[in-house]
Amino acid sequence: MSSTTEQTPQTAAVPDQTAAPSKFTMPVILLAVFVLPMGISGTSVALPQIASDLGSSPTLLQWVVNGFNAAFAVFTLVWGVLSDRMGYKRTFIAGAGLMVVASVISAASTNMITVDVARTLAGVAGAAIFTGSSAILSNAHTSPEARMRNFAIFGATIGLGLALGPTLAGLIVDWAGWRGIFLIYGILVAISFAFSKKLPDIRHERTPGQKIVDFSLLRNYRFLAMSLVPVAAAIGFVTLMTYLPVALSAIRGMSPAQAGLFMLPMSIPVLLGPLLTGRLIKSVRRATPMTMIYVSLVFLVVGDIGMLLLDPHKPLVLLVLPMILLGFSFGLPIGLVDAEAIGSVPPQNSGTAAGVLNFLRLGSEAVVIGAYSAALTWLIGRNIADSNTANDVAAGATGHAAVYANAFHWVLAAATIFSALTAIVIAVLHRAEVRGNARRIAEAG
Repeated sequence: MSSTTEQTPQTAAVPDQTAAPSKFTMPVILLAVFVLPMGISGTSVALPQIASDLGSSPTLLQWVVNGFNAAFAVFTLVWGVLSDRMGYKRTFIAGAGLMVVASVISAASTNMITVDVARTLAGVAGAAIFTGSSAILSNAHTSPEARMRNFAIFGATIGLGLALGPTLAGLIVDWAGWRGIFLIYGILVAISFAFSKKLPDIRHERTPGQKIVDFSLLRNYRFLAMSLVPVAAAIGFVTLMTYLPVALSAIRGMSPAQAGLFMLPMSIPVLLGPLLTGRLIKSVRRATPMTMIYVSLVFLVVGDIGMLLLDPHKPLVLLVLPMILLGFSFGLPIGLVDAEAIGSVPPQNSGTAAGVLNFLRLGSEAVVIGAYSAALTWLIGRNIADSNTANDVAAGATGHAAVYANAFHWVLAAATIFSALTAIVIAVLHRAEVRGNARRIAEAG
């Protein structure tokens, strides 16, 4: 495996006016992108009410979240390939339109299977929105400073969706029921869809011999290291962001609104992190992209260890600092990872790179969230004889706080170990990249 760090200048392939970014570019993209993290963190808050309304089958309930994540992961590869051929604007428009349809079906569902199918369809749509958006931002400006600024805003928007997702969802569930969440998703994306024709029309000519899905990008040490950062976050952060509201319901008896509000110490730093990273890299010499990533990985592992303090009897205030660390562990590298990863490959591979990056990001989320939920349900089932009661507890029902807390601690401990191991792999890849660069400089000299 060899490190490939030489970069082709990031220039748009179509120099006419339709490829130039307009004042509508960022608002249109950011509004649609805002909905995607809400589809994960916000939907999880509604799971206890969905279970109460449509049934608490563990498998079907898990796929309300996992169906979205799995489809998002797989179809980032599909849309990554298609977007390099059909154009990033058309990819975004297709995803936005499909997301509106999926959201309406989700809200109108009368059984769990329909909800799962609709959320899977929403994952397909989300992959198109995310792939088209990141490729447009990477190619719309030739200036590295402009790309960094745009990706910082892009990351902050993702952080805002994650930060507000649990709180807004909790309030909406208490006010309008779980169906109201999906209606809000559809309305927001519909507004973005209505203005999507204002996006720049950027596309690249296909290079002769170019592979359909080019996983050789992973031979680029920097691209691979950047792609593993969200994998570590999926293991140590996204699992908690998704199921911590359920744990707070089962262990501490919180309502959806209370759980959503309690998530703020963990979610607000996700919003602030990308803006802080952009400011530090611009103004502090030692604050390089890799420095910020290393800081985020340390915060991730320490924060996970601190969350082991969640218990039926310990004061909840003990969780505040670990939640803040976890929030910054996810927020600091948002946007930065996309900019660094996509910027490390030739521009004609931007869509494919975004597809591979997001496949690893969302694929890992789908796998670890599914594994987290399955392991938690299995551990709870070992300690509660009645399967229906065990399923209800796994879905957030009160009455067996100690059982849920014990299962939570075991699963979180495993997640912490895997997060730390992934962080070590990232550090090894970074060192290999640095050595490769030094060797090439010495050979050239």
